[in-house]
Amino acid sequence: MKTIRINTTIDAPVERVFAAVTDMGKFSEALPHVVEIEYLTERKTGVGTRFRETRLMGKRESITELEVTEHRPNEHVRMVTDSHGAVWDTVFSVAPRDTGTQLTLAMDARAYRLVPRIMNTLFRNMIAKAVAKDMECLKSYCESHAQ
Repeated sequence: MKTIRINTTIDAPVERVFAAVTDMGKFSEALPHVVEIEYLTERKTGVGTRFRETRLMGKRESITELEVTEHRPNEHVRMVTDSHGAVWDTVFSVAPRDTGTQLTLAMDARAYRLVPRIMNTLFRNMIAKAVAKDMECLKSYCESHAQ
Protein backbone atom coordinates (compact mmCIF):
# COMPACT_ATOMS: atom_id res chain seq x y z
CA MET A 1 0.00 0.00 0.00
CA LYS A 2 1.26 3.45 -0.84
CA THR A 3 2.16 5.48 2.25
CA ILE A 4 -0.67 7.52 3.73
CA ARG A 5 0.67 10.91 4.78
CA ILE A 6 -1.44 13.59 6.47
CA ASN A 7 -0.29 16.96 7.81
CA THR A 8 -2.23 19.33 10.01
CA THR A 9 -1.30 22.52 11.81
CA ILE A 10 -2.53 22.70 15.38
CA ASP A 11 -2.80 25.85 17.47
CA ALA A 12 -1.16 24.27 20.51
CA PRO A 13 2.41 23.81 21.77
CA VAL A 14 4.55 20.91 20.52
CA GLU A 15 4.62 19.33 23.99
CA ARG A 16 0.82 19.24 24.17
CA VAL A 17 0.44 17.70 20.71
CA PHE A 18 3.18 15.13 21.32
CA ALA A 19 1.56 14.13 24.62
CA ALA A 20 -1.78 13.65 22.84
CA VAL A 21 -0.29 11.03 20.50
CA THR A 22 1.99 9.29 23.01
CA ASP A 23 -0.12 9.23 26.19
CA MET A 24 -2.74 6.63 25.35
CA GLY A 25 -5.12 8.03 27.97
CA LYS A 26 -5.10 11.39 26.19
CA PHE A 27 -5.16 9.69 22.78
CA SER A 28 -8.32 7.75 23.65
CA GLU A 29 -9.86 10.90 25.13
CA ALA A 30 -9.14 12.76 21.86
CA LEU A 31 -10.59 10.01 19.66
CA PRO A 32 -14.13 9.16 20.79
CA HIS A 33 -14.15 5.99 18.68
CA VAL A 34 -11.23 4.56 20.71
CA VAL A 35 -13.23 2.92 23.46
CA GLU A 36 -10.50 1.13 25.44
CA ILE A 37 -6.75 1.07 25.94
CA GLU A 38 -5.20 -1.85 27.79
CA TYR A 39 -1.47 -1.78 28.55
CA LEU A 40 0.31 -5.07 27.99
CA THR A 41 3.56 -3.92 29.62
CA GLU A 42 4.50 -2.19 32.86
CA ARG A 43 5.84 0.66 30.73
CA LYS A 44 3.23 3.27 29.78
CA THR A 45 5.36 5.44 27.45
CA GLY A 46 8.53 5.11 25.41
CA VAL A 47 10.19 2.34 23.44
CA GLY A 48 8.91 -1.10 24.39
CA THR A 49 5.46 0.06 25.46
CA ARG A 50 2.84 -2.40 24.22
CA PHE A 51 -0.89 -1.83 24.40
CA ARG A 52 -4.17 -3.11 23.03
CA GLU A 53 -6.45 -0.52 21.43
CA THR A 54 -10.17 -1.17 20.95
CA ARG A 55 -11.95 1.17 18.55
CA LEU A 56 -15.35 1.29 16.97
CA MET A 57 -15.35 0.89 13.22
CA GLY A 58 -18.94 1.44 12.24
CA LYS A 59 -20.93 -0.75 14.60
CA ARG A 60 -18.13 -3.27 15.18
CA GLU A 61 -15.19 -3.21 17.54
CA SER A 62 -11.69 -3.66 16.16
CA ILE A 63 -8.87 -4.66 18.49
CA THR A 64 -5.24 -3.98 17.61
CA GLU A 65 -2.08 -4.64 19.62
CA LEU A 66 0.62 -2.02 19.06
CA GLU A 67 4.20 -1.56 20.18
CA VAL A 68 6.16 1.68 20.42
CA THR A 69 9.42 1.04 18.55
CA GLU A 70 10.77 4.63 18.43
CA HIS A 71 10.15 7.50 20.82
CA ARG A 72 11.96 10.82 20.54
CA PRO A 73 10.26 13.26 22.91
CA ASN A 74 8.66 16.21 21.14
CA GLU A 75 9.90 14.93 17.75
CA HIS A 76 8.30 11.61 16.75
CA VAL A 77 6.88 8.30 17.88
CA ARG A 78 6.62 5.08 15.83
CA MET A 79 4.04 2.40 16.56
CA VAL A 80 4.03 -0.96 14.82
CA THR A 81 1.54 -3.81 14.68
CA ASP A 82 1.36 -7.09 12.79
CA SER A 83 -2.30 -7.55 11.94
CA HIS A 84 -4.24 -9.57 9.39
CA GLY A 85 -1.27 -10.44 7.20
CA ALA A 86 0.39 -7.03 7.16
CA VAL A 87 2.84 -5.03 9.24
CA TRP A 88 1.36 -1.60 9.92
CA ASP A 89 3.98 1.07 10.65
CA THR A 90 2.72 4.45 11.85
CA VAL A 91 4.85 7.49 12.67
CA PHE A 92 3.52 10.66 14.29
CA SER A 93 5.94 13.60 13.96
CA VAL A 94 5.65 17.05 15.51
CA ALA A 95 7.44 20.28 14.60
CA PRO A 96 6.99 23.88 15.75
CA ARG A 97 5.16 26.13 13.26
CA ASP A 98 4.65 29.84 13.97
CA THR A 99 2.55 29.81 17.15
CA GLY A 100 1.55 26.17 16.91
CA THR A 101 2.62 22.70 15.83
CA GLN A 102 2.64 20.76 12.61
CA LEU A 103 1.52 17.19 13.22
CA THR A 104 2.39 14.70 10.49
CA LEU A 105 1.20 11.14 10.32
CA ALA A 106 2.83 8.64 7.96
CA MET A 107 1.30 5.16 7.78
CA ASP A 108 2.63 2.20 5.80
CA ALA A 109 1.19 -1.28 5.52
CA ARG A 110 3.54 -3.96 4.24
CA ALA A 111 1.44 -7.01 3.42
CA TYR A 112 3.19 -10.37 3.46
CA ARG A 113 0.17 -12.30 2.20
CA LEU A 114 -1.64 -11.95 -1.11
CA VAL A 115 -5.17 -11.25 0.16
CA PRO A 116 -4.10 -8.43 2.53
CA ARG A 117 -2.01 -6.92 -0.28
CA ILE A 118 -5.11 -6.74 -2.47
CA MET A 119 -7.43 -5.61 0.32
CA ASN A 120 -5.08 -2.86 1.53
CA THR A 121 -4.86 -1.48 -2.00
CA LEU A 122 -8.64 -1.58 -2.44
CA PHE A 123 -9.37 0.01 0.93
CA ARG A 124 -6.54 2.58 0.95
CA ASN A 125 -8.86 5.56 0.40
CA MET A 126 -11.20 4.42 3.16
CA ILE A 127 -8.23 3.98 5.51
CA ALA A 128 -6.90 7.43 4.57
CA LYS A 129 -10.29 9.01 5.38
CA ALA A 130 -10.38 7.27 8.77
CA VAL A 131 -6.84 8.45 9.56
CA ALA A 132 -7.75 12.00 8.47
CA LYS A 133 -10.68 11.87 10.91
CA ASP A 134 -8.27 10.82 13.68
CA MET A 135 -6.07 13.81 12.85
CA GLU A 136 -9.08 16.17 12.98
CA CYS A 137 -10.02 14.76 16.39
CA LEU A 138 -6.44 15.22 17.65
CA LYS A 139 -6.40 18.82 16.37
CA SER A 140 -9.69 19.61 18.08
CA TYR A 141 -8.57 17.97 21.33
CA CYS A 142 -5.20 19.73 21.43
CA GLU A 143 -6.64 23.14 20.61
CA SER A 144 -9.43 22.87 23.18
CA HIS A 145 -6.98 21.70 25.87
CA ALA A 146 -4.14 24.08 24.97
CA GLN A 147 -4.77 26.52 27.77
